[in-house]
Amino acid sequence: MNGFTTLSASNVLGYEDAKSTAEFLLSRTDHRPTIGVICGSGLGGMVKLLTDTDSFEFRDIPNFATSTVVGHAGKLVFGSLQDKSVVLMQGRVHMYEGHSARKVAFPVRVFKLLGVKTLIVTNAAGAINRTYNVGDLMVICDHINLVGLAGLNPLVGVNDSRFGTRFPPMSTAYDKGLRSLGLKLASELGMKEFVREGVYSFQSGPMFETVGECRLLNVLGADVTGMSTVPEVLVARHCGIRVFGVSLVTNRCVMELDSDEVPNHEEVLMMGEKRSADMQRLISEFVGKIVD
Repeated sequence: MNGFTTLSASNVLGYEDAKSTAEFLLSRTDHRPTIGVICGSGLGGMVKLLTDTDSFEFRDIPNFATSTVVGHAGKLVFGSLQDKSVVLMQGRVHMYEGHSARKVAFPVRVFKLLGVKTLIVTNAAGAINRTYNVGDLMVICDHINLVGLAGLNPLVGVNDSRFGTRFPPMSTAYDKGLRSLGLKLASELGMKEFVREGVYSFQSGPMFETVGECRLLNVLGADVTGMSTVPEVLVARHCGIRVFGVSLVTNRCVMELDSDEVPNHEEVLMMGEKRSADMQRLISEFVGKIVD
C-alpha cells in the first residue's frame, strides 16, 4: 500500500497513540505549552527566539514521522517565548514524502493532549494572485483543500469523539480574532506594505503546479498555493484548537505557457532566509499578545 492510504490499520494513529506520545514528551520536559508553532520551509530559525529549551528529534519521538526535506530540521522544541510556554515544530512532514494525511497531522493531536490551545502555522507558498510580490507575508483567512475534496484528509475514518465531532465546520478555520491581531501587529511593526490577507490553496506536491493548474486556482479564488498546512489545520479545528496561519510568498506561480520562469526549491529556501527575520518578529510579538 502507498503512503496515501488513509484507512489501513498500519497508519491509523488514534487517541491512545497520541496519548502515549504526549506522555512520553511530558515526562521529559517541564514545559506545559499552551501555544504550538509549525515552521515551514526555511522558517525553522524561529527556534533561536526560544529560551530554556528542550529539543527532541522527530525520529526519537514515538509515532512521529521523520522529515526528509531540505529546510526542515525535523525537531520538536519546547521553550519559552515572550514569557509563554510554547512547543515548536522545526520543520514538518508532508504527504509527498509518502505519509498519510493522518500521519502528517498526528503531531497536532499530540499538541492537543500537551495542552495547546492556539496553533500558529507557517509555510512557504507560491503567489497565484498577480498583485502579490515575492517576499510578501499573507495572513491566511481561508483555504481551498483540493486534496481533501478528493477524499485524502486526516479526518477520514472512524471518528473519536474524545478529539472532536464527526462533522467539524471549517468555515471559520482561521480564527477571526487572531487574524485581526496579526494584521494589527503587522501594521504596528511597519510591515503593512508587504503583509496581505488571503486564501491558501493546498495541493499534495511534490511537483510545482502546471500553468493550467495555476490558472484554475486563480479562477477558484486562491491567492497562494503550497504543499502543506491544511491537514494540520483540519485536525487542529477538529479538536478545538484555534488557528493563526501565515504564508511567506517565495515565488510567483507561472501563469503563461511561454514563460521562462521555473520555480525551484532553492528559491523557496533563499526567500525564506531573506524574510525570516520579519516573520520571526511578527510571530514573536503575536505570541506575546495571545490571551488564552
